[in-house]
Amino acid sequence: MEKPPFRQNQVCGSWALKERLGTGGFGHVYLYQHMETSEKIAVKLCRLELNAKNKDRWSREIQIMKKLENVNVVTARDVPEEMKHIALNDLPLLAMEYCSKGDLRKLLSRPENCCGLKESEVLSLLNDVGSGIQYLHENKIIHRDLKPENIVLQEINGKVLVHKIIDLGYAKDLDQGSLCTSFVGTLQYLAPELFENKPYTVTVDYWSFGTMVFECSCGFRPFLHNLQPVQWTNKVRHKGPKDIMAVEDMNGEVRFSTSLPYPNNLSSTLKGLLESLLQLMLKWDPVQRGGPVNPDTRQPECFALLDQILNMKVVHILNLKTTQLHSFLLSPDEGLHSLQQRIEATTGIEHLNQELLQETGVSLDPRKPAAQCVLDGVVRAVSDF
Repeated sequence: MEKPPFRQNQVCGSWALKERLGTGGFGHVYLYQHMETSEKIAVKLCRLELNAKNKDRWSREIQIMKKLENVNVVTARDVPEEMKHIALNDLPLLAMEYCSKGDLRKLLSRPENCCGLKESEVLSLLNDVGSGIQYLHENKIIHRDLKPENIVLQEINGKVLVHKIIDLGYAKDLDQGSLCTSFVGTLQYLAPELFENKPYTVTVDYWSFGTMVFECSCGFRPFLHNLQPVQWTNKVRHKGPKDIMAVEDMNGEVRFSTSLPYPNNLSSTLKGLLESLLQLMLKWDPVQRGGPVNPDTRQPECFALLDQILNMKVVHILNLKTTQLHSFLLSPDEGLHSLQQRIEATTGIEHLNQELLQETGVSLDPRKPAAQCVLDGVVRAVSDF
């Protein structure tokens, strides 16, 4: 265990210091556990050497955190009275729920995810982080520093992993339609307009979210990922409106693409819709980024498309004769016979010769809709011919 800077306070009343969880821009985050109840909380301590501007940011982060309540934004907790004296200066502590499964960077760094996450994990990320971003924006807060390190995973009821947005140190309150001009944050996921200190709005979060979604889908960032942002921005600024990727060949020529690269773990159905979503979120022009806003829902096109993606029912059929995986987007209340006819048209196997099984080996019920094999938004179906 790494020794904290306040060794004499490793035990604060009923709370024991367990480990340092990480270091942010303004301070260190430590894990404390209650010695009687075993409750765990994350406590963020501000560093001593912050200047006046960053001290103000620190206080603002605490103010913002305390007024937010959403399952996809990490929850602020009351600082235990017996712990308040460990502050190294006159700035308050920030106590938060402890998310035990680490951050998204840790997940992306696993060798098995070198070509992107599983489709079910990508869908989970889309749902959770998309929901968290919309919640922040509805509360007139722009995050400004979205990146894999600021997305943590929490286990619910021992099985469901939920993504939560953390680190609002650079977050900014904004009035509707207001333009901001100041920023200091992580460069790799930053929207282009921030490099030039131009006015910006909530669409900077769309760019960062799109960059993360791209990386989670195929394992690397979309635009010349081997270069620093100050190097790639001039090479990418004239990309086409639907370009979502840029690579540099051996001759130094930049080549653009409107598609997600292979290999990845996405079905053809999701891949096409995800490319359309990224084309909206990775537009260079911040005014056009995200697409037009629906005047009735006040929702930009990108989030309407995101809802469409998350609400779709897709079934993946494994042909055990060819080991080929086929994906079918189900229409509402589509029957099993209709799905079998589509399988026949795709594979050439007559529906009378098809035997459809769940992953568990259970046969599908011909009396129920085809969506019976869609579980919790993730399809797990096997076709045995």
